[in-house]
Amino acid sequence: MDGTQILTLGLGLEAPWILKDQHLDTSVSPHRLDLYVEAERGSLYPCPECGKACPAHDFADKTWRHLNFFQHHCYLHARVPRTKCPVHGVKRIEVPWARPGSDFTLLFEQAAMSLVKEMPVLAVSRQLEISDKRLWRIVHHYVGRMLGELDLSNVATVGVDETASRRGQRYVTVFLGGGSGSVIQRGVLLRGVARAKTHGQSGAGDHPR
Repeated sequence: MDGTQILTLGLGLEAPWILKDQHLDTSVSPHRLDLYVEAERGSLYPCPECGKACPAHDFADKTWRHLNFFQHHCYLHARVPRTKCPVHGVKRIEVPWARPGSDFTLLFEQAAMSLVKEMPVLAVSRQLEISDKRLWRIVHHYVGRMLGELDLSNVATVGVDETASRRGQRYVTVFLGGGSGSVIQRGVLLRGVARAKTHGQSGAGDHPR
C-alpha cells in the first residue's frame, strides 16, 4: 500500500472522488500538507435538489482546513462542480467531507466542537491555530442547528439562573427546562430572556411560562 492509498483511506474518499496529488511544504512554519482531490473524468453528480445523476456544468476551486497530519497543517483542495439538472437547473453540489459554506472539513469541525465542550473558545482557537472568530462561526452553526431541533412542547416550567462569565459585571443567563434539567437557552441578562422567550414561542405547542 503506497502513500496515496493510505491518505485516500484516511480521508474516507469514495467514488467518484480520488486523491490526485499531495505536497508537503517544509519551507513554511508550521509545515503544510496540501491534498488535491478530484472526481474521475466523465463522472455524474447527484442534483442537490432531487438527487438525479447529472453531468457537471462547470467547476470552482475550493479549499478546506483539515485535521493536522501529525504536526503539519493539512488542507484539502478540490474542484467542486455545479450540476446541470433538466428540472432544477444549475446547482452547486455538496461534497461529502464538508458542509456547504464552511472552510473546514467535517472532521475538523467535529474535533473543534469536542474541544469547545471542555475548554474556552479562545483557548481552543489557539490550540487549533485558527482565529476565535472563525471558531465561533462553527460553534454558532452547530448550536443553532441543535436549538432548531429542540422540542419544547412538553416544557411547562423554566428555571432561570445567572453566572458571571468574566470580570466587569458580565453575566450569562441560563434557562433550564423544569424537571429535565436540560439547558434550553443561554443569553446575557435581558437579551437572554428575550431570546429564550422567542425560542420557546417558536417551539411546538405552548411556549414555556
